[in-house]
Amino acid sequence: MDKVVLLCRVSTASQDYERQVSELTDFCQRADWQVAQIFANKVSGKLPVEQRPELLQMLEYVKLHQIKRVVVLEISRLGRNTLEALKVIQMLNDAGVALYIKNYNLETLDNQGKVNPVASLICTILLEVAQMERLTIIDRMSSGRDQYIKKCRATGKKMGRPSTYRKSIEDYHRQYSKEISLLRKMSLKNVSAITGTSINTLRRLKAMFLAEGAK
Repeated sequence: MDKVVLLCRVSTASQDYERQVSELTDFCQRADWQVAQIFANKVSGKLPVEQRPELLQMLEYVKLHQIKRVVVLEISRLGRNTLEALKVIQMLNDAGVALYIKNYNLETLDNQGKVNPVASLICTILLEVAQMERLTIIDRMSSGRDQYIKKCRATGKKMGRPSTYRKSIEDYHRQYSKEISLLRKMSLKNVSAITGTSINTLRRLKAMFLAEGAK
């Protein structure tokens, strides 16, 4: 039975990667693959490999435990930065570990452990598409924001949240429970890299909860 690891990722703290874990686990059982480990995180796919703890841990793990392949639901879970994602694929290839992309039934190494050139080409194209989708989303958000500002200025409408709006302590704790837990043992920079939450927000959380807990 081939030993595999699962790699799952979502971009924000409000999202959940359990669906990916469940779907891939079921698939591996049907394929008669043994899931040796699961690496999952809530982190932006645009970050470089060096700022993705789950990737670094996964790369180290597959080298030490004779893993046959790394299984992802779709290639964008590897990342949305083409060069960084290709760097990970190359590291896996060098270690003799295949990347398997479930939604395309695509594997980067053949049965002899050699690089599959067709799969490599398709991976590059898919990564470029994923990166383009991310840039398109950013462009649409920017365009929508610009139109909103223009409309507010033209009508004299005040922008932003109502002045009476205040997020409660419970709201902060519910939304940022993982960040608060990580802040007890990690630096602001590392927590930001793992969760994708801004440094300013983390500073606010640290002041609100850790100072309170220290009393």
